[in-house]
Amino acid sequence: MERTLLFTLRMAFVQALQGKAVLALAKENLTYYDKVLEVNRERYKAGSIAQMDLDRLELQRIQYLADLQTADVNLRTAKIQLLALLNEQTPLDQFDVAGPYEFAEQLASPDEYRRFAMESRPDLKAALRGIDKAETDHRLAMANGSTDPTIGFDVGRNPPIDQYIGFNVSVPLRIFDRNQGEKLRTQIDIDRNRRVADAARAQVYSDVDSAYATVNSTIVLLKPYKDMYLTQAERVRDTVSFAYQHGGASLLDFLDAQKEYRDTELNYLNLIGSYLMAASQMNLAVGREVIQ
Repeated sequence: MERTLLFTLRMAFVQALQGKAVLALAKENLTYYDKVLEVNRERYKAGSIAQMDLDRLELQRIQYLADLQTADVNLRTAKIQLLALLNEQTPLDQFDVAGPYEFAEQLASPDEYRRFAMESRPDLKAALRGIDKAETDHRLAMANGSTDPTIGFDVGRNPPIDQYIGFNVSVPLRIFDRNQGEKLRTQIDIDRNRRVADAARAQVYSDVDSAYATVNSTIVLLKPYKDMYLTQAERVRDTVSFAYQHGGASLLDFLDAQKEYRDTELNYLNLIGSYLMAASQMNLAVGREVIQ
């Protein structure tokens, strides 16, 4: 239960970090577009562009404003969920989260994560302890069903014999062992707990392998964004914007370049959020911190 609750808290924290990053991107995009609008307003006054082109540019601003408001609502919602999990009464406007919003490019081998999980998973430990308890119960049932001899000793005086010493040994003869049912039940319980442990071990492998595949897939997608796509999208946006302002590109090309840049940046931030959530899933599968 503690492991699951910690995972839920991690997910809420990641959502808050993601909301904060997306909000910062929305503010940056709106600021950049406002500067572009200011330049094009001056161009309109100078007669370089038509009224229709300026109107279309003005209308496009609502999309950036809508992105900003959506990001703000998502961030506030994530903070509310996080405050509820923390049982914290801090006012929402005074509450903030901080942490690295990035991804690690390297992962350990799946076998290493499996080994960590076998050492740390509490449900597997509980299953193994169940086997120990069942074996102890079986030994107790066997002991309760055994026959113990009774030894007696007596010393006294009995005329005309002055003194006597006596020994006696009695051994119960059990025709029917009333504890044989308990012996069988505890033996069956041992087998059942061993099967439970096998199932728990298989579940650990399944959880770790599934989480590893998700994390690795996200990293494969993130690497080209970081190495190439982000730089390309920014270069295309700036180049087309410069060309449009000097009459070398159409309005449609300009708007497409702006949209491509916004979508690329947003996809990258969302992928980092997916990576952090997958990393939390891996920590849950292993049972302890393996990906920070």
